[in-house]
Parts: sequence; C-alpha cells; structure tokens
Amino acid sequence: MKLLEERIKEDGQVRPGNILKVDSFLNHQLDISLLEQLGNEFYEKFKNKGITRILTIEASGIALACLAAQHFKVPVVFAKKAKSKNLDGELYTSTVHSFTYGKDFTVTLAKKFLSEDDTVLLIDDFLAVGKAMRGLIDICNQADAKIAGIGIAVEKGFQSGGKELREAGYDVYSLAIIDEMTDDGSITFRS
Repeated sequence: MKLLEERIKEDGQVRPGNILKVDSFLNHQLDISLLEQLGNEFYEKFKNKGITRILTIEASGIALACLAAQHFKVPVVFAKKAKSKNLDGELYTSTVHSFTYGKDFTVTLAKKFLSEDDTVLLIDDFLAVGKAMRGLIDICNQADAKIAGIGIAVEKGFQSGGKELREAGYDVYSLAIIDEMTDDGSITFRS
C-alpha cells in the first residue's frame, strides 16, 4: 500500500538492530485517518471470508484491529500480555516472544470470546519473526476457530515470519513489506 510506504518513508525512523520506529502514527500516537484506510484495505481483501471476530495481541495491534472491525461490523478480541484480576473463567494461553521487548509473555484470552463457531482475521501492526502471530494461531487452534487470514500493517520481509506463515498455508496480507533497512535510515520496500 503506497500510502503506508510513503508515511513510513516520511515519518519512520530506522534504529540499530532492525528496529523501525513508527510511533508518531501507528503504535504510540495514532493517525486515525490512516488507520481507517488501513482497516478498509483489510476489509477489501477479506470481506468475503465470513469473518466473525478480529483477534490481535495487546497493545499495538488493538487500534488497527478496531478500525478494521468497523468495516466488518464484528467484535475485536485481544490476547492480554498480563493476567489481570478481572480476567475470570476459563482461559486460552500461549507464550509469545516479543522482538521489540526482547522477552517472552504469556498471553491470555477468555474462552467465552472465541469458539469453534468463529472465523477469525488476525491483525497486528508488525510482523518480524512471527512469534506473536504464532501465539494467536495457537489460541485459535485451542478454540478450534477457523483462521481466514492474517492482516499486517508492516512486515519485515527480510526476517522469517511472513515466509514461514505463508509456507504453512496462511493467507498473509501485509500492507507494506520492507525488504531492507540500513542503519543510515534507508528503507527498501518490496514491489
């Protein structure tokens, strides 16, 4: 999606260690107009898949998932990274490794919000090595929910996550795929 690529070029910052900082519009401060357009792009791709739920992981994927859900007119559920006192009942759990934070999280989702009757669109802001997405897939598998597709705002195509998920048969739709980032700030997108 050229609009997102242009915004990354304009406002993104490449940091050492293959980190792309897009906090001015995607995952700290939110450009709602941009997110609405990204959400519509996911809707156009997956609108005929019978989506009943959108699933993401706390926290950066929530805003994007919500704006996509407006188009699908379905609820958003998100896996929480910490078990809070207000989580009750039976839970799905999975362990995920955060590339950005460099640590493992046990994510949880109340079983009452996801079942075998659901057809799920997984959405997240970034895809690097795919650990967070594999955790969401694990939760869907525990629920016997059908995964219709995976929507990603920014995929780091030079890392293994997207390739492995596609090889496993998932319909991964990334709006911007980065083939290369250099410490001098240059970014090359897949055409």
